[in-house]
Amino acid sequence: MNNITSTALIELALDLANSLSSKDRFDRLLDTVRKTIQCDAVALLSYHQDLLKPLALQGLSRDTLGRRFKINEHPRFDILCKSKIPVRFSAESELPDPYDGLLIDKEGDLPVHACMGLPLFFDDKLLGLLTIDSLTPHAFDDIPNRTLEVIAAIAATTLNTALMIDLLESQALHSQKVVAELTEEALMRDGGELIGQSSIMNKLKQEIDIVAASDFNILIYGETGVGKELVARTLHQKSFRSNGPLVYVNCAALPENLIESELFGHVRGAFTGADKSRAGKFSIADNGTLFLDEIGELPLAAQSKILRAIQNNEIQPVGQDNVEEVNVRIFAATNRNLKEEVDGNRFRADLYHRLSVYPVRVPSLKERAGDIQLLAGYFVEQVGRKLGIGQIKMSHNALTYLNQYNWPGNVRELEHVISRAALKARSRQKHKEIITIEVEDCGQLSSDTLKSEIKHGIISETDLHTEKLHLNLRNETANFQTKLIKQILTEENGNWAATARRLETDRANLNRLSKRLNIKVTKSIF
Repeated sequence: MNNITSTALIELALDLANSLSSKDRFDRLLDTVRKTIQCDAVALLSYHQDLLKPLALQGLSRDTLGRRFKINEHPRFDILCKSKIPVRFSAESELPDPYDGLLIDKEGDLPVHACMGLPLFFDDKLLGLLTIDSLTPHAFDDIPNRTLEVIAAIAATTLNTALMIDLLESQALHSQKVVAELTEEALMRDGGELIGQSSIMNKLKQEIDIVAASDFNILIYGETGVGKELVARTLHQKSFRSNGPLVYVNCAALPENLIESELFGHVRGAFTGADKSRAGKFSIADNGTLFLDEIGELPLAAQSKILRAIQNNEIQPVGQDNVEEVNVRIFAATNRNLKEEVDGNRFRADLYHRLSVYPVRVPSLKERAGDIQLLAGYFVEQVGRKLGIGQIKMSHNALTYLNQYNWPGNVRELEHVISRAALKARSRQKHKEIITIEVEDCGQLSSDTLKSEIKHGIISETDLHTEKLHLNLRNETANFQTKLIKQILTEENGNWAATARRLETDRANLNRLSKRLNIKVTKSIF
């Protein structure tokens, strides 16, 4: 049967309407084509500038679906892509057939046979091809042009619908991932604003205004707690990517064996436990900004992979053969001196230079003369709102007390001190309309304010010998980690795996941390 009947058209329309997936639509389309035109093989291919990708086929070997036909390497495909109407190739045509050796019912080169192709256009745009082959020469000679036009129109509409649905689903999935990513981060972190009028903060704000409008990668560095993430958010908001995603990655928290998957994604079955495909942070941040916090904690192997992504704007998900293009701006943050890390061969020099196109230093709180009072007011207002306090303020003595401290934990420490102080003040002044934070609510800060604390009764003279003063947060943390790891290692007879389980951490992360802390296990032979 070479003419499409009205019954066949109605059945096809109903089939396509009831199809839930692109595969179903394509299969039912090809079924109808084979009912209408006696043939041995039929294939639907989508057009991608310089190549054709098989979407569905019948009568051809299954591996054909995995092929990508370069148009300029296949003269028949080239002719079809340049044509506006169906093309029937002569049975005696000497042009090589792209399906040679691929027909299920025929091994080796194709003999003289019938071959035709239908270019599929939608709104004058080439979407793909429908190819039909028969081992019977001249099998298609008598098919009316109107029949081929109807088939081409139905196929083009089906292909366009499927491609549009796939595109919308892809965009929706990407949007869902972005929203989920940003919502999670928004719940964990407040965006806030850069509070401060000190000269060094005004200089920082000027630098942000200068570099935000560019597309440079930026290295944000400074001590722990100075607000590097807030600077990154401000840079993103002022950039032309502000409508795109800002995706946060804590490099120090990435398990070493999953870093590549987390950053670049993976396909289903790429490794044990990969039961479904997953987009990486680079993909989610496409057309936006990727904020790599604590970049100095990444192992060298992971650094090389990030370097490739930055250099070529390409990523390769784990388990996938082809690369994907991404358009991502990188903000990297660290509290380490990366130049010293490079000199010590702990950080790649080439990655350092790629990241630090425009380095931005965030000053410590002790450098920000006059800003403590402004920040205290900002945090007091915030915590008052969170605690449901109608009116809360800080006394003059409390502000003086805070100004005497050198704030090794920087802005983050100040925020935590004020949060605790507000809770204590509310507890002490339950029946007052205006809650006032006093020195006693702020707790012990440092030896610089020791006399003030004694004066206000916060600590007694007899308690001084138990107080640890002038603590450096990073050093004390390292000392605690060293002591704890050594203790568990000793109890587990130097077994790293058992120690990691006891500490409830990933073994690779434990090894990396131990190297940084210079912890080694030496085995003796007797």
